[in-house]
Amino acid sequence: MALILASGSPRRRELMALITRDYTVITSDVDESEIAADTPAHLAQSLATAKAEAVAAAHPTDTVCGFDTVVECDGAVFGKPHDEADALRMLRALSGRSHRVHTGVCVCQNGHKLACAETTTVHFAPIDEADLLRYVRTPEPYDKAGGYAIQGHAALWCTGIEGCYYNIMGLPVYRTAALLQRLG
Repeated sequence: MALILASGSPRRRELMALITRDYTVITSDVDESEIAADTPAHLAQSLATAKAEAVAAAHPTDTVCGFDTVVECDGAVFGKPHDEADALRMLRALSGRSHRVHTGVCVCQNGHKLACAETTTVHFAPIDEADLLRYVRTPEPYDKAGGYAIQGHAALWCTGIEGCYYNIMGLPVYRTAALLQRLG
């Protein structure tokens, strides 16, 4: 039985390696636009579940871990920005405020499934407009929910967090390891 990470994210690969180095990567082809939920946390969990189940269907004897991260600000869901204007919109909304990062986690193994959503509250200082404009002209914001990387330049804006730091990066390490152990 193999462990499969159903994500192409380089950050998730790094974080999965904290749990085990013995895994492979197989991405899913789930159409995320087809999935809806009643809350941002449930959306993250539903997306993670869809990804894990899609890969598990093709690899039924393996253990598959799926993830998805969304940023929530005032009930609005921020995924990955489509372009510079979208990144600016998101980051201006987050500037000087608190928001929540939800990462859905789903582990499938031998027809069994465990899923949850981990939530972390992130507090941002007001972001200087010149800094914001420089940032959105780099590649960093465009493959991350909410348009920022907490482990990158956005660390300069973060005044604090409540919850799991690794969750903000897209893979809550403790929660994932606990789910894997439960299915163990």
